[in-house]
Amino acid sequence: MPAGILFARVWDDVSARKDSTRLEQKGVEYLTALGPLVSALAEAQSSALSGVTSAPGSLTAAVTGVNAVDQRLGGDLRTRDRWTGLKQKIELLPKATGGSIAVFQAHVEVTDLALALYDSVRNNSDLIRDPDNDLSHLQQAVAVELPATVVQVSRMGDLSQLVAKANAQQQAQLSPQFGAAVLEVNTSVNSLTDNLQAAVDDTNSPTLSGNLVSGLDTFRRGVESLTRGANPGGAPNAATMATAQSQLQVSLANLAGITTREMSRLLDDRLDTLDYRTMEALAAAGAAILLALAAIVLRLTARRRTAAAPSPARVPGETTRDMTVGPPGGDFGGAMPVYGDATQTRRERSGALR
Repeated sequence: MPAGILFARVWDDVSARKDSTRLEQKGVEYLTALGPLVSALAEAQSSALSGVTSAPGSLTAAVTGVNAVDQRLGGDLRTRDRWTGLKQKIELLPKATGGSIAVFQAHVEVTDLALALYDSVRNNSDLIRDPDNDLSHLQQAVAVELPATVVQVSRMGDLSQLVAKANAQQQAQLSPQFGAAVLEVNTSVNSLTDNLQAAVDDTNSPTLSGNLVSGLDTFRRGVESLTRGANPGGAPNAATMATAQSQLQVSLANLAGITTREMSRLLDDRLDTLDYRTMEALAAAGAAILLALAAIVLRLTARRRTAAAPSPARVPGETTRDMTVGPPGGDFGGAMPVYGDATQTRRERSGALR
């Protein structure tokens, strides 16, 4: 019974961790699909402010990809309603009217909903509660800092051009947003760097360090180039910003891909370890059952042998009276036995001889 109780506890613990890990794998798969969506929304925002009325092809492809993932995983991750609402908002973006500021605000609303979907995925997939430090830092980087950096960098670049073209009243409205975007970019990039560095410091993965370092360096250079092009406090350089945005999209896709692949690898390794623990628990349970059966069989065998052993043979008519027999030679240790007719018989034999 103690072995059975121990096995049940180990089995429940391992099963719960395996279920949680599989749910986290679904979360990573969903986050992988959201990366292209955020990049495409940033591109759509810039093209809309440039006067393009149709959605870019990258946005259509990204929406299709997220929709396919949500059809498979949205029920388990409880994201279907949120994604449905976001998709409807995305479909209405080309119809946004009212001037550049109104178009910009429509895109801000949609990207905020996309960031909220990121939060729902990491909350409902248990990624936010992962017990391992490396995975905890990686999920924070890929689901919070990385998309926030992309969104704020895009807003910073577009706001810099809006401020440069705006009148005094519009500048009074847009300048605080531009300043907030610049601060958010710096904060997000620093937090992203800290979390990725912490993941590298706390991991056992042999590939995490080298892959992240190169990807992060390229991404940071793209952000710095875009910030220089935005030229906070001065006139933006449109050519520099366009080049920086293209480089940033490439580096973003690379860094997001590296991070999600490393997360998937770490979760796969954890499942392998849990499968091994499951086999250990089953082997221990099997050994305990065999030992218990062996003890029962040995006890039953001993009882059968005892029951089948023959009793000592008895002579017919013999009583169970204890007949004490003296040692050979009549040596009774100085004490002579006394029999009732011993003296009389001896006298008769003596008279006959005479």
